[in-house]
Amino acid sequence: MGAAKTKTEHAVVIAGGGPTGLMLAGELALASVDVAIVERRASQELAGSRAGGLHSRSIEVLDQRGIADRFLAEGQTFGVAHFHIPLDISDFPTRHNYGLGLWQNHIERILAGWVGELPVTIHRGCEVTGFAQDDTGVDVALSDGHSLRAEYLVGCDGGRSLIRKVAGIEFPGSDPTVSNLIAEVEVAEQPKLGIHRNEFGVHGFGRLNYEIRNGEVVFMDGGPLRVMVTERQVGTGSEPTLRDLSEALIDIYGTDYGIHSPTWISRFTDMTRQAASYRQGRVLLAGDAAHVHYPAGGQGLNLGMQDAVNLGWKLARVIRKTSPESLLDSYHAERHPVAAIALRNTMALVALLRTDDRSNALRETMSELLGMDAPRKRFAAHMSGLGIHYDLGEGHPLLGRRMPDLDLVTANGPLRVFTLLHDARPVLLNLGEPGGFDISPWADRVRLIDAGFDGVWELPVLGAVPAPGAVLIRPDGYVAWVGDSTQPGLVDALTNWLGPPAAA
Repeated sequence: MGAAKTKTEHAVVIAGGGPTGLMLAGELALASVDVAIVERRASQELAGSRAGGLHSRSIEVLDQRGIADRFLAEGQTFGVAHFHIPLDISDFPTRHNYGLGLWQNHIERILAGWVGELPVTIHRGCEVTGFAQDDTGVDVALSDGHSLRAEYLVGCDGGRSLIRKVAGIEFPGSDPTVSNLIAEVEVAEQPKLGIHRNEFGVHGFGRLNYEIRNGEVVFMDGGPLRVMVTERQVGTGSEPTLRDLSEALIDIYGTDYGIHSPTWISRFTDMTRQAASYRQGRVLLAGDAAHVHYPAGGQGLNLGMQDAVNLGWKLARVIRKTSPESLLDSYHAERHPVAAIALRNTMALVALLRTDDRSNALRETMSELLGMDAPRKRFAAHMSGLGIHYDLGEGHPLLGRRMPDLDLVTANGPLRVFTLLHDARPVLLNLGEPGGFDISPWADRVRLIDAGFDGVWELPVLGAVPAPGAVLIRPDGYVAWVGDSTQPGLVDALTNWLGPPAAA
């Protein structure tokens, strides 16, 4: 009788190696957590370009880790966020007051390069087929017959998430009312590039190679054509074919332009659903596994990456036993409302894309409204991610909001705030008299920096806010405490986010 197979053990197993899974793996590895990704693709290569674009807050998050320049070097910036019409964000108080045009295949490749520099195990060419959790961990079954043992399992496996289904997490929401085919193909005849409308929807042709000139997209010659069409009837759940795309084009244009040699064809709908809970015991969800919606506005990939950055440091603290397991409850509490707003906005965008007379009137009304300064800033802050506000209680306007990337003055010279976050450790930033804080019980968990800043403290939408005496910045870049050297509430904040003080 042969010996029983032993399970490979990791602290965290992540199902899915897309942008969300990669970002989460990187965050955990920075915290010295043993993490493994299970990815069904044999390589990181992605068929076709897929989604595209990083919003301002996502670029800030990458800057917090010191890797934003890798993405900026390959994409094209545009100074707007889109909510039906382009919303100018060039006056927003951030170094990255723009979005970045960069296709998902490149985003994944660059993220994978970063993760490859960190101690992350990737099990390729297989997928999770099931799991069972107990009080101490999760047994994870793989399609290649092997199994893994983890303290926690995170489903980053997309909208049809097996992890969510096996965990029994409900996925309430609304069924689709519209569907689109999207593809990258070659053509025999050249269609007119750009967006077109007819009585039942919006359609468009573009090229993968483009430049942004004076805020306008200019398509370059050569390369595959990117096609998007609205289907006359809501499509089925089956995988679309080249014939489906051909018939849809003929229905709209009277010709299919001789489409051939597709790189990929996909169908997306406005089905809108959100997991009732982002956690069930030792199983958590992030990205599309936790929320699906229509892709207008380019929210999905960005939401997933920011889910990962919110979850990663919390999971690391629980695994390293510096914080209680209850810290994980704040992941759902903070990220579920953020995604709910995004889902509401994408549902509104679907309504604005309709082409009947009443929808046209609504679109004109919204265009007029969004041309005003206050509505523009509010919706642009939603779309760019710069307006995220976690409810951490009453207090200073900074509390629960992203920490601005200030140019600080220190005894060792100038220093950017985001530079302090490269290693994903929390920071207590003292802006008053040096030496005013004694946090020795948490000295191994938080970095204390004495610094000065003489400029204006300004937040998106809110504008100028009072200068604080000190701030506690979480590893994800959000402010967890605001105060001064009298330190009211600081011990509670340190204990809440970083765990109880070390024994003397």
